[in-house]
Amino acid sequence: MTWSHDSSFSVMIIVLSHRDSSVSCVCFSVSQYLPSTAVNTTLQLKELRERMRPLNISAYIIPGTDAHLSEYIAPRDARLAFMTGFTGSSGTAVVTQTKAALWTDSRYWVQAERQMDCNWELQTDSKADRLLEVPPGGQIGFDPFLFSLETHGDYSLILESSNRTLRSIPVNLVDQVWKDRPSIAADSLTRLPDRVIQRSWQVKVEQIRSEMRVSPYEPTALLLSALDETAWLFNLRGNDIPYNPFFYSYTLLTLDEIWLFVHMDRLTEELKVYLNASCTGPLCVRLRGYDSVLEHVKQYVSRPGVKVWIGTEYTNYALYELITPQDKLMTSTYSPVLTTKAVKDETEQRILRDAHVRDAVAVIQLLMWLEKSVPSGAETELSAADYVNKRRSEQKDSRGPSFETISASGPNAALAHYSPTNETNRRLTVDEMYLVDSGGQYLDGTTDITRTVHWGKPTAMQKEAYTRVLMGNIEISRTIFPSGKRGVNMEMLGRRALWEVGLDYGHGTGHGVGNYFGVHECMSCFSSRRGPEGAAQCFKPGYYKENDFGIRIEDVVVTVPVHTTYGNNYLTFDTVSLVPYDRKLIDTSLLSSEQIQWLNQYYGKIRRLLGPELDSQGLREEREWMLKHTEPFAQSGSSAAASSSSLTFLLLILSLFHNVV
Repeated sequence: MTWSHDSSFSVMIIVLSHRDSSVSCVCFSVSQYLPSTAVNTTLQLKELRERMRPLNISAYIIPGTDAHLSEYIAPRDARLAFMTGFTGSSGTAVVTQTKAALWTDSRYWVQAERQMDCNWELQTDSKADRLLEVPPGGQIGFDPFLFSLETHGDYSLILESSNRTLRSIPVNLVDQVWKDRPSIAADSLTRLPDRVIQRSWQVKVEQIRSEMRVSPYEPTALLLSALDETAWLFNLRGNDIPYNPFFYSYTLLTLDEIWLFVHMDRLTEELKVYLNASCTGPLCVRLRGYDSVLEHVKQYVSRPGVKVWIGTEYTNYALYELITPQDKLMTSTYSPVLTTKAVKDETEQRILRDAHVRDAVAVIQLLMWLEKSVPSGAETELSAADYVNKRRSEQKDSRGPSFETISASGPNAALAHYSPTNETNRRLTVDEMYLVDSGGQYLDGTTDITRTVHWGKPTAMQKEAYTRVLMGNIEISRTIFPSGKRGVNMEMLGRRALWEVGLDYGHGTGHGVGNYFGVHECMSCFSSRRGPEGAAQCFKPGYYKENDFGIRIEDVVVTVPVHTTYGNNYLTFDTVSLVPYDRKLIDTSLLSSEQIQWLNQYYGKIRRLLGPELDSQGLREEREWMLKHTEPFAQSGSSAAASSSSLTFLLLILSLFHNVV
């Protein structure tokens, strides 16, 4: 068989090929040549195939996600890792009776080769030549809880014309062979303290119901599947998902009922009282077991005159296929909960800023420590990552990191999503650039910040590339724009200074950020818009020279109103990250006077907000370091920089004209 897949691994094309292979025998005979990091998967593959035979399925698909299509998954949902040995965050596996293959993107090819034994074939080409055996008329099994609507549609479209079909298997076959599958944590759920809440859960429920009532499609219920949706709605947090304060749950919200599906033993009596669980009114939460969601949705849909609203981005196929006929279904890409919570209220904005002040203390402690320690040659990527995590843990209301720290030196920094391991860990030196992308979870906010530094003498090219990345960051941050204009302008502003000299970067320029939620909140919500007033997001232009160095500058901003001379309803960005950039890497001759002015104002803001916090924590040395690195820059700027500013203005005018609706 030959398989190919699109870049997001949402579909793999199945083509017939009759070739026999005795994978297990070969694997035994060459096992001595496998890397020591490879995981022996012979037993789990054997047992999985035994489960497949009585079901009469020719292949079984194993995605690397959970029933809520989460970005990060709990250890108990790491089915892909259990079956393959591969622990990367992106991938899909397919198993037949004689072959097994894994698809992942290029970030993880080396890792996959190190972790997988020879039972598995790594597919590295989107137009792979080889494929697994699925004869005409064959059925391909999948767990509908692990398929998004888009993934199912893509597979079905391809298979339809080849006389092969997808078959929904209600019980996950991997779970049946995973004898020591981790259990759900016994931790109780917690409610947010009143000091970090402006809207009670009752207010939020009525706010979402109002959106349901004004919809022209007249939904009678809203089904919430993404874990952050239920957590936000009820102001609750949990500890099920790494780096994210979420818990396994679904919610079915109607115009006069609330159904919460959760593991009941995790709800304390206090929480049941908090949720009004003992009554039956429109603001009383009816508690049901997590695993009963299918049966309850089925019962609800059987009622006459109902219509269920779902967000297709995070609703799994198991729930979707229950909502029939189609006139009982209403869809949007995102639920109204996701789009509503992306806009922070006044309290959320205030406490998010507070969290970033304390977070900046930890990052400055890291940068000051590295500046002193790296010349001795004793520090590594891993020790730096451990250090910043430790410093964050000492800050008030810390709840751990918001993602795995990217601590990357020299050529490792050229890999945009690299995180150090024992095998790849490099020693930090004054001769190489160092990139650290890290973040923290706090009771009052979520942070995500990247700084790139050089402790020795950077090359002219490194300095220019860094400065142009900084120019992109500044141009985005200082722009003023009419509310509602399209987000593509942000991409242009972030890249233009790099484009002028033929440089670019291969990832998006920004994403939404939560408030003690996921660090990648509603990741596509701002792809078509700059973000409404109150939206929190980050911007992260960069440049990566393969096998040499990487540069990224990332700050969190909040969209705020701005006064203009003539127009109303204009917005700009308020940068809430508060860590200075590396002066050694900034070539001020490339900067316009407006960019230098913005930089000096930003440094003044760091001094104003961070100085008192460093004083209150008794960190005198860190305060002196901060003052030294936030000295104002002299006003200058070449004619080229002035020309660059004019081009920026012209680019904005063209972009706004293009997006006038």
